[in-house]
Amino acid sequence: MMYLLREEQREELRKPLGKVVKEIKKEELHGMIISVGDAVTMWLDEHEIKPDISIIDYKIERKRHGKKFENGNVIRVKNPAGRITRQLWEAIRKAYEMKEKVRIEVDGEEDLAALPAILMAPAGANVIYGLPSHGMVVVKVGEREKEVVKKFIEEMERDENGD
Repeated sequence: MMYLLREEQREELRKPLGKVVKEIKKEELHGMIISVGDAVTMWLDEHEIKPDISIIDYKIERKRHGKKFENGNVIRVKNPAGRITRQLWEAIRKAYEMKEKVRIEVDGEEDLAALPAILMAPAGANVIYGLPSHGMVVVKVGEREKEVVKKFIEEMERDENGD
């Protein structure tokens, strides 16, 4: 099954699901760290913060960059913009089950990957994603955050035949 973002959901997505920050101190992050997006992953890397899971597409604001990421196992998936494919969903699930660092490389867009990352994260995990022109959003995952994301995903359009 594939989930597709409805046009009326776009505005809601611009609202941060957690705390908006310009920088993060390593000591403030307790629990698993999941980065979504290249700019966030690069920033964390430059500040010696190594995510347990990073989800990237080698683009920042839809433009390719030349940075290479060097952490852990790699899972490659296809995922078009505005969608959450079964491949992406399964890759995130698998990454949580692995006991070492994982990089999920997306052919397409990782724009909605924070949603399943939050939904499947263990309590207390930190899901960090970018909010263009504002900084980074740090979601300390708990039941409330999972409920908000679950409701949002349930409102998305479903394609039963989509990958």
